[in-house]
Amino acid sequence: MHRSVLALALAVALSSPFASVQAQQRFPSSAGELVVETVASGLEHPWGLAFLPDGRMLVTERPGRLRIVPSDGALLRPLTGVPNVAGRGQGGLLDVALDPKFAENRLIYLSFSEPRVGGNGTSVARGQLNANGTGLENVAVIFRQMPAINSTLHFGSRLVFDRAGALFVTVGDRYSERDQAQNPGNHLGKIIRIRPEGGTPADNPKKPGWQPEIWSIGHRNVQGAALHPDTGQLWTAEHGARGGDEVNTPKAGLNYGWPIITYGVDYSGARIGEGTAKPGMEQPLFYWDPSIAPSGAAFYTGNVWPAWRNSLFVGALAGQMLIRLSTNGETVSGEERLLTALGERIRDVRQGPDGYLYLLSDDAKGKVLRVRPAR
Repeated sequence: MHRSVLALALAVALSSPFASVQAQQRFPSSAGELVVETVASGLEHPWGLAFLPDGRMLVTERPGRLRIVPSDGALLRPLTGVPNVAGRGQGGLLDVALDPKFAENRLIYLSFSEPRVGGNGTSVARGQLNANGTGLENVAVIFRQMPAINSTLHFGSRLVFDRAGALFVTVGDRYSERDQAQNPGNHLGKIIRIRPEGGTPADNPKKPGWQPEIWSIGHRNVQGAALHPDTGQLWTAEHGARGGDEVNTPKAGLNYGWPIITYGVDYSGARIGEGTAKPGMEQPLFYWDPSIAPSGAAFYTGNVWPAWRNSLFVGALAGQMLIRLSTNGETVSGEERLLTALGERIRDVRQGPDGYLYLLSDDAKGKVLRVRPAR
């Protein structure tokens, strides 16, 4: 009997979510050996990750589910109250962010591809996490990218609060409408900045002919965004076509060139636009050619890897790796390619409250991965 009980206990332990945390792979880095371990698995194309104050994780799944994932990796029942999504192609439930005053107001923000008459578009909704943590209440859409386009591509979309409490939203050019990224009369291929309740901050650029929510124009498909920890400046990672993935620091009222200037070419090999530079259009701080397909991004501010403080970590989808960009002011001073043998499409990157890095792998059976030093 004693032997049977031990066998049963061992079987339960091996099948438990916590046991999956022990699955480890090891990789070299400039700061010593890294261990990558699976915290949670079985997520369907996870897209966005945010940490709750108690250390649990909010994770979006592209088909339209939002889950709270505890530290043991258990997949709890999806939260109720999430908006309906146009879950086709690159569309679905995308990023998630907590209100800067979440401890007081329990507000959560979601970006998603919203089904509409005439097509779909990137929208942002906010709702309040209910008292027992099972769903969202008082959900309202606070921004809609206009016009709606019948496309399943290039939605953006990252959510980042700035230090003034305004919300940056990255919205794509919708692929078929790339020339509209130069048209400030619409929201296609732009960086948007809104108030937390919706509407336009007083200090947005509001240039003649610009929609009031627009912060900058000339973007293709920004899927990585983070604030620099020292300066508070927004940094973005942006998909090019074939080549020309960019890192930018979008500033109010400026034009970042797409599709008139780019360091990439079309998927057919044809030239795009007029070249790589033009007066009145900003140059990227850094670009990749060939493309890596950059996605989520985060600056490192922790104590686990002191030498990596202020590095920008960027996930790579096509590149299937984690990239560390060392920064010096508003310059990229170096690149380190990490986890190149991991074999995962990295969709999002976040720093956890423990100072480790957490990644989402984009797959039909996606994972939350933790990156820590080897002990």
